[in-house]
Amino acid sequence: MNKRLSTSRYITGFDGIRTLAVIGVILYHLLPTHMRGGYLGVPVFFVVSGYLITDLLRQEWDQNGKIKVKDFYIRRMKRLYPGMVVMLLISAAYITLFQRNLLNNLRGVFVSSLLYYNNWWQINHGLSYFDRFGNESPFTHLWSLAVEGQNYLIWPLVFILLMKIGKQRHRAFKFTAAVTILSAILLAVLYTPGADPTRVYYGTDTRLFSIWMGSALAFIWPSTHLKKEIPQKAKRVLNISGFASLAGLIAAFFFLDDHLTFVYYGGMFLISILCTILVAVTAHPGASLNRVLSNPIFSYIGKRSYGIYLYQFPVMIFYEAKVGNIGENVLMHTLVELFLILFISELSYRFIENPMRKFQYKDTFRTVRGWFSKPIFSWKKPWLVPSLLITLVALFGVVTAPTNYVDAQQQQLKDNIAANKKAAEQSQKNANAEGNEADDEANTSEDEKNIMEKYDLTAAQVKKAESLEITAFGDSVMLDATADLKEVFTQAVVDGDVGRQLYASPELIKDLKEKNLLRDTVLVGLGTNGSFTEAQFDSFMNEIGDRKVYWINVRVPTQRWQNEVNRMLERMAEKYDNMTLIDWYDLSNDQESWFYEDRVHPNPDGMDQYVKLVAQTILQDE
Repeated sequence: MNKRLSTSRYITGFDGIRTLAVIGVILYHLLPTHMRGGYLGVPVFFVVSGYLITDLLRQEWDQNGKIKVKDFYIRRMKRLYPGMVVMLLISAAYITLFQRNLLNNLRGVFVSSLLYYNNWWQINHGLSYFDRFGNESPFTHLWSLAVEGQNYLIWPLVFILLMKIGKQRHRAFKFTAAVTILSAILLAVLYTPGADPTRVYYGTDTRLFSIWMGSALAFIWPSTHLKKEIPQKAKRVLNISGFASLAGLIAAFFFLDDHLTFVYYGGMFLISILCTILVAVTAHPGASLNRVLSNPIFSYIGKRSYGIYLYQFPVMIFYEAKVGNIGENVLMHTLVELFLILFISELSYRFIENPMRKFQYKDTFRTVRGWFSKPIFSWKKPWLVPSLLITLVALFGVVTAPTNYVDAQQQQLKDNIAANKKAAEQSQKNANAEGNEADDEANTSEDEKNIMEKYDLTAAQVKKAESLEITAFGDSVMLDATADLKEVFTQAVVDGDVGRQLYASPELIKDLKEKNLLRDTVLVGLGTNGSFTEAQFDSFMNEIGDRKVYWINVRVPTQRWQNEVNRMLERMAEKYDNMTLIDWYDLSNDQESWFYEDRVHPNPDGMDQYVKLVAQTILQDE
């Protein structure tokens, strides 16, 4: 039997680090334009986890000369599994009863989460962590728990092997450090600039370096071997290093956008190094940082950080679906969501996580038998019947959930976008072909009359539209409008793509210029998928130059950046003399019947109104 790890000490400052990490992650999702680098809270969690797990294994090895792997797995399961299982059951039951549009692939999500391979499941199903508009799921964040779970599975075995083969701790450190470097290199190699980085962001192989960096630290910086009394010079060095790393992390939380290539070409590795320095200084009793990060608020949030992380997405997805127009009052809804997340995580901590951590699994049979002893309805176990009902509803939803189901509306939108994608590509191929001038004979007077009537245009405007050379550039809304735009602007060149954001667009505009596809009149539709900074906007406009720009603002009521994007566009229209703002939001915001169920992409009736507004605005200026 293992001896008790009597030398182990609880490092209170780690609760402070967890608090900073979970605040970063939550605000990254709730206030993405203010906490642009909050996703970096995940590598902070990884480093802390790697250090603590390895430090405890090292203590166990030092005291007992062996590791009880089974006990290690049981401890990890008791710590992590109950909270996640309850969250999955409650969320699945809620979806089954109240939000059945999320039933699709629920079984795959459920099973992959329970077995800790959800990150690979999401990768294989083409789900994007960065598609905040299209990837609506209360389980997106479970990818990180899968990465940790896979590490927990292999790490005690690797640790034992290192202890038996390496003997000396510095060899174990070198091996672990080498793996971290290889993992970071793999992240850089597999990353493709301009493409969705979800594969490298989710991959265990490309994210392992943060966890193993913490593990490597534990070999050379064991918490029980650090002395409280150290020379003043050493203390000063530790304090400067610790506070500098803390300041660097906080700055990164605010400014390090997830789309920057630097993040994947070494940036996240450098952030993990900062995390490792922060963990090292916090763990040292001779430094001052542990006291700074130890206070009642940080202790409270840090202890509940796991539950907060678990329930962030379910609360956001379920709440925002019911609210509908989240973009109209972001601050109020953010405060409500924060309250709900904290409240539910408190219940999870008190009634699930803490009790189950202390639960002795050898008593499982007796405990379960006691649940069903008479009377079942009792004030001593008021939770039993509701829990059974929630479990049954959840399991019914999981078992009956469709796989890769697409309803009629979704299929229609999908087909429209696919067809328009081909039409957009064809418009670029035909743009510079000889004999591409407008042909008055090809367009009969009857066709012109139909266009005049459909879009409320004059005959002169229709003739002008036929000869106007224009480039339409944008995201999926613009892409979906390709055929309708080409009906009016027969010479239009269209370049649109699903999920396109402004920050990635300057290079695309440059490419259009080099191919002689950027006309003197440019129609732009960007902002549906996320906000942007003025500097990013300036970079885009610099590539366009002095061409005439018509920019369509956004109607995306389910996202919190809607109003921020539209306010930015209003300011930019005042800043740039060559830019005219087309107010699609004002025209369409109260017209729910114009949209598909996503409330963003116009249906056929809405598309008529969309193109009508665009055509009338452009042609009255020409």
